[in-house]
Amino acid sequence: MESLVEDFLQYLRHERGQSERTQETYRDLLFHFVRWAVGDGIKDWKGVKLDHLIRYIQRQRDRAWEKRPAPPSSRLSNESVYLSIAALRAFYRFAEQESLLPSNVADSLTLPRRWQRLPKALDTDAITRFLEPIVPETPSSLCDQAVFELAYASGLRLSELTQLQLEQLQLEAGFVRVVGKGNKERVVPVGGQATRALQRYLSVGRPRLVGPRSPGNVFLHQRGGEFERSVMWRRFKKRAAQAGIEGALTPHMLRHSFATHLLEHGADLRVIQELLGHASISTTEVYTHVAPSRLRDLHRKFHPRG
Repeated sequence: MESLVEDFLQYLRHERGQSERTQETYRDLLFHFVRWAVGDGIKDWKGVKLDHLIRYIQRQRDRAWEKRPAPPSSRLSNESVYLSIAALRAFYRFAEQESLLPSNVADSLTLPRRWQRLPKALDTDAITRFLEPIVPETPSSLCDQAVFELAYASGLRLSELTQLQLEQLQLEAGFVRVVGKGNKERVVPVGGQATRALQRYLSVGRPRLVGPRSPGNVFLHQRGGEFERSVMWRRFKKRAAQAGIEGALTPHMLRHSFATHLLEHGADLRVIQELLGHASISTTEVYTHVAPSRLRDLHRKFHPRG
């Protein structure tokens, strides 16, 4: 059963161009199902019936978190169940298209309604404190400053920041070419402050971080290598603590702040969609929920009976 999952992952990687994170998520979810199926006496995918899938999904709904210690009376979230069903449906569609299985037994599985989480955005005061440069300057602090300024100025994902290559920067023109989900490329403005932070880092900081085996990534850690996502994430958390920002701050919050602040200052939702690299406008529409005052003002201004 594992080999068929590996074929599916190869398909995601080479034909669908899915991100590594999506591949890892689907792999973990499908291998979890395989372990359950083998434990239930199922020897191959042809032996899986719809009632097996339903029973497995019901078990997922009732299963407590695997983190230890688990919160009392905790269950997997709707999001986790949603992803489990989505992974099975995608796998079976692939297997049916490639004639690897006689039928798509997951076709009847319905996806639960996803809970729509409203993005958390920092206010402008918190952003100002977060982006206050650290003194005295060091190569690492200059790298951090360039990362943070770019994250807020251009709304890049954490993976896009860690994978950004030198040739993708077009600082003289004030743009950066970003390779996002599904290997889709977009061009995003950088802005003056982020450009200056990047130029300072590239001229003073990065040359002191480069080693004999350093890659062409823009951002390098202290040993001259490519950042892992978790390491860069910790840099965000450390700066938030230094800035006195309460609560957990994630890199994605700067992306949310980028989009929310653009909307609040009158940017068109379609433009924000393009800048964020969202495939669907429905993904971007969540930001309309975090700027109600701005939308109310626009309604009053432009509607005949506002």
